[in-house]
Amino acid sequence: MRKVSLDVPAPADMKIEVIGVPEGAPLELGLRLEAVMDGVLVSGVATVPLAGECVRCLEPLAERELTVEFQELYVYPDEDAEEDAPRLVGDLFDLEPVLRDAVVLALPLSPVCREDCGGLCLECGALLDEDPGHTHETADPRWSALQGLFGGSTAEADDNGASRADENQEK
Repeated sequence: MRKVSLDVPAPADMKIEVIGVPEGAPLELGLRLEAVMDGVLVSGVATVPLAGECVRCLEPLAERELTVEFQELYVYPDEDAEEDAPRLVGDLFDLEPVLRDAVVLALPLSPVCREDCGGLCLECGALLDEDPGHTHETADPRWSALQGLFGGSTAEADDNGASRADENQEK
């Protein structure tokens, strides 16, 4: 058994749409390599820096780190194992796919800058944290057909609506 500590640059594509590990960022790896009957069992912990944006307000996230654990058995080249099992090539093994899977699966799907982040206004895109009383005057969409019928606002409908309604009812 061997224990190894490494600092390596992050490979590309360790991310999802809104958060991920910047390419080339330093990854801290703590590995434990154990010889077993079928090959080498690699267990480890990786600490990776994260960069991304809040899904509510689209502001950049403060610096964050993610720590993930992983484990993989790398089989000897001459072993009868599954076709897609990772294999040793001489004394080398490719840790990148295992590390990528562990990190990407541990990333938050909806990262937020704060738990109480107000986000953006759906109408105009204003930051709701900067203006907590921000509102828009909107009519109930169920009444929109009546606004078109009376040619504008409901105040005009009150004045002219009764006579138009009487005319429509008589027809």
